Amino acid sequence: MASVLIADDHAMIRAGLRHYLEQDRSLRTIGETSTAAETLRQLSNAHWDLVILDINMPDRSGLDVLRDIRARHPATIVLMMSVFAEKQYAVNVLRAGAAGYLAKDKAPEEFSRAVRTVLAGRRFISTTLSEVLDSAPEESSGEPLHAVLSQREFQILCKLAVGRSVTEIAHELSLSVKTVSTYRMRLLEKMHLDTNADLTTYALRNGLVH
Repeated sequence: MASVLIADDHAMIRAGLRHYLEQDRSLRTIGETSTAAETLRQLSNAHWDLVILDINMPDRSGLDVLRDIRARHPATIVLMMSVFAEKQYAVNVLRAGAAGYLAKDKAPEEFSRAVRTVLAGRRFISTTLSEVLDSAPEESSGEPLHAVLSQREFQILCKLAVGRSVTEIAHELSLSVKTVSTYRMRLLEKMHLDTNADLTTYALRNGLVH
């Protein structure tokens, strides 16, 4: 019997996911949180087998929360969900340690399949994402620019794109300002961009922030 924590700041989304989870008799406990801080607090207070985590939490990025969960609660499985299509975030999310990624426009049956798959100890990859991953080696020229970034570079890209300063990012990630500046220069070079404004424009155009 598994315990599942739904971490999403939208009450209607949580209610909908809870409804489908309640159909599964193998689940013992279903909890809900609406912020990153509340999610991490719940994980510190009790063991949860699975966290269904929205990538856009109101107080911190879901990617940051994912990193914290992997570091502090390695036995907890994370299934990431987002309004964004797989090709925009999924590869970076899987690199960061999530067991799966699911866009919120998928059918309820796909959600249920994803939950069963990750709870069984397997990685969930949708048909759409599987096609993206399979075609990546042969069609690298068609990949988005951010596909070449490391997990940390992608994380910093997303923060810079929403207006975080290098100093703020350094504080949030417990890194030195010099280290964050180096990551910034590296990702700008890899993406052939010049300024933070370019990063913001790119991120908005590709649905990485909203």
